[in-house]
Amino acid sequence: MPDRSPNLDMPFLIPSQAQKHVTHNEALQHLDAVVQLRVGAFGATLPPAAPEHGDCYALGTGASGDWAGQDGSLAYWDGTGWLFLTPVAGWRAWGQAEGEMRVYDDGDWRTQGHLGVNTHADTTNRLAVASDATLLTHDGAGHQVKVNKSSSADTASLVFQSNWSGRAEMGLAGQDNWSIKVSPDGAGWTEALTIDATTGVASGAAVQATPQDTTPGRLMRADYGYGPGNILSTVGQSAGTPTGGVMERGSNANGEYIKFADGTVECWSALNLTYVIPSKLAALWTYPVALINGVIVPNALLNVSSYNAGATPPINDLTGVYAGAIDVGSCYFQLFRNTGAADFLAGDQAQVRVRVLGRWF
Repeated sequence: MPDRSPNLDMPFLIPSQAQKHVTHNEALQHLDAVVQLRVGAFGATLPPAAPEHGDCYALGTGASGDWAGQDGSLAYWDGTGWLFLTPVAGWRAWGQAEGEMRVYDDGDWRTQGHLGVNTHADTTNRLAVASDATLLTHDGAGHQVKVNKSSSADTASLVFQSNWSGRAEMGLAGQDNWSIKVSPDGAGWTEALTIDATTGVASGAAVQATPQDTTPGRLMRADYGYGPGNILSTVGQSAGTPTGGVMERGSNANGEYIKFADGTVECWSALNLTYVIPSKLAALWTYPVALINGVIVPNALLNVSSYNAGATPPINDLTGVYAGAIDVGSCYFQLFRNTGAADFLAGDQAQVRVRVLGRWF
């Protein structure tokens, strides 16, 4: 049987040993030195001038004085002299000068720079967890998970992988705009969505690129599409492409109108026809919206709604027509008698409903 322990190098009591207390006390000194190990500093090379009982130092290269030749050892002051111990891989010590915990490995005291929970951590993935789930909860109120980066050009993001190959990434990827990227193979990436850090406006492959972009699955931009805010709004167009609302309803002194985004326009009004000559009543109607010659040929409708010339002639004896070609800005309406008898009198007038259909572009 060996006379010293394999891990802490403590002496064993042997049968019939004299002064057993000496050996026992030496073992206790070893225990006191290494259990709950605390060192004054790591890499120490110069012994303190007045050490106190229990002081311990992790010696570095080039130890001098009473520590000469003990590089890499633990130096423990037992009250009368220095006790030197050889650390073993896996020993942990708290450095008072450094304010940190270190682990002895491969001949050096190393900081605990990584932590693996049920898996292996490395110098890149310093914290690694293998688990069915990971819980981060509050301590009384809310809870934030913060991912910080050094500068705008760096990356602070979350990466989602499939069999260790990237498939999606979201965060601040090389810029300060928030983005979502996706990949089918971990090599080629598409920036699906980006939110501008200054304006909050969205862009990317998941958003309409132009007003004409109807790619299935893309998100509609507010300025390219239609909703409650712009269905009924001022219509507009640029090179034949709608730029405003779906339809515009309005009125002015010449009547009412409705304009559609495709260029169609309809105008209507109540028009008073007055006495011109005994054979007709007439009036010029200027449209509330000017028309253009287009695919839909402008047309005008006239409907007699009231007539104040008395019992004769009756309304059903009247014929309303418009004179000549319909102009893009106005139309001249006339009212005649069917029978030709009992001509109109000065002061006679009729109210008619007029309508025109055409295009505004």
